[in-house]
Amino acid sequence: MQKKIIIAIDGHSSTGKSSFAKAIAARMGYLYVDTGAMYRAVTLYALRHGFISPQGDVEEDRLTSALPAVTITFVRDADGRNMTCLNGENVEHEIRDIRVSSYVSRVSAIAAVRAHLVRLQQQMGIDKGIVMDGRDIGTVVFPAAEMKIFMTADPHVRAERRYKEMKSNGSTVSFDDVLANVLRRDYEDENRSVTPLRRAPDALLLDNSRLSPEEQMEWLEKQLGVPCAGTE
Repeated sequence: MQKKIIIAIDGHSSTGKSSFAKAIAARMGYLYVDTGAMYRAVTLYALRHGFISPQGDVEEDRLTSALPAVTITFVRDADGRNMTCLNGENVEHEIRDIRVSSYVSRVSAIAAVRAHLVRLQQQMGIDKGIVMDGRDIGTVVFPAAEMKIFMTADPHVRAERRYKEMKSNGSTVSFDDVLANVLRRDYEDENRSVTPLRRAPDALLLDNSRLSPEEQMEWLEKQLGVPCAGTE
């Protein structure tokens, strides 16, 4: 039985970070935290309360003042899937909409938002045995994590994955719009002034453009040197 560790997964949007992290957590009996969903929930809150103008400008002062009133929790549905709750409301499907996707990078770039959510995330990892994915987990949230992974994939592959996911959820959106959103988010994530997306020096690189979920898990087991099970 292995000692529990922290597994930090960072990378570009729509690389399957969340799906991979969930699979690892389930396999190892770890807690899974979707930090991207947390930023999406704050973005949804900002949209609902008029903190984002029709032109896309975020009213940072008003949003910052409102942060203490924002609570984000995770629950599992009957099928064992993680559901994101914003102030007690299940918003899992709404936060995946293209409208939220269009503004989440801007909201995520606000220092007060990041500081607030990073504190929450660090509290979740105190006892270790956690898998967390996002943009700055290995560089900011858990710089001393025992395992760091940086995930990437070809932008067109990522856009196709995102497009299929959104269509299956009933969204009416074109592939070109999704691709444009993926490329724009890459640029915004990598060029924001506050904790831009970076691969930590000690992070393992995983390009899953052509890898199946099973092949990704096999890759992880090789890195760990043991099957992803039986931790304590």
